[in-house]
Amino acid sequence: MKKTVVVTGAGTGIGRAIAQVLAQNDYSLILLGRNRDALEATRQTLAEPDAHQSFSCDVRRPDDLKKSLTASGANSLYAVVANAGIGGENFYDRNGDADCWGEIVDTNLTGSYNTVQECLPYLKKDPTDYRKIVFISSILARLGVPGYSAYCASKAGLLGLMRSLASELAGEKILVNAVLPGWVNTAMAQEGLQAFADALSVEKEEAYKQAMAQVPLGKMSEPEEVAQFVEYLISPRGNSFTGQSLDLNNGAMMP
Repeated sequence: MKKTVVVTGAGTGIGRAIAQVLAQNDYSLILLGRNRDALEATRQTLAEPDAHQSFSCDVRRPDDLKKSLTASGANSLYAVVANAGIGGENFYDRNGDADCWGEIVDTNLTGSYNTVQECLPYLKKDPTDYRKIVFISSILARLGVPGYSAYCASKAGLLGLMRSLASELAGEKILVNAVLPGWVNTAMAQEGLQAFADALSVEKEEAYKQAMAQVPLGKMSEPEEVAQFVEYLISPRGNSFTGQSLDLNNGAMMP
C-alpha cells in the first residue's frame, strides 16, 4: 500500500519538484496550495496522476486545511512537507497598511504551524515506525538581508518551530527536520535576481554573476536537487535525523 504524503505549495517551483520526485518513488500525494490550476498542472506531470489529489487551500486558515484533509478521504499520513511560502521585500509604513509583514509571516511561519497541527492526528494514526515532517526554510534563516525582515524572520522562526516539534514528537517517532536551500532556480529566485539587478542598475545577467560570485560553487541549485534531498529525509534512509537544520546552498553559508 502506498504511503500518503501532504505537500503544501505544490503548484510551482520547489513544491512541484518535490511532488514529482515523491511520485516517482511511489508515494501517494495530497497536493495543497492556493492556486488550484497550478496544483492540477503539477498533478498532471506526476507518475500516475490519478493516484494523487489536489485541493485549493490557504495554509493561513486552519479550516481550509481541515476541509481539504477531510475531502481527501485519507485515514492516515506518513509524512508532511510544509513548503508553502511567499517572498519579497517588506517595509514598515507608519502612515498606512502597505507593509506585507503580516502576509509573509502568516503564510511562511503560521501557515506551516497550522499545516502540521492539522496533519498531526493523521500522522499519529499511521502504522509506520517512523513518520516525517519536513519544513522548507531558507538560507535567509541564517542571514540578514536589507528589506527582507519578514522573510528572514519567518524562515528563522521555522527553525525554532522545527526544534520544538522534534523534541515534542520524538517519543511518538515523528521525526521533524528543516531543509535550508540557498539560491534555487525558481520563479521566486528569478524575481529576486531582477530586483537585485534593478537596485544595482545592471542587467539581470550581471546581477546573476555578482550573486554567484558569493557562492563557492558558483551556481544555483535546481529544484530537483532539493526535492531529492527531501525524499531522502522522508525515506527510511532518514530515520536518524530529527531536530536538524540541513543546509543545501552550494557552500554559500557554512555554519
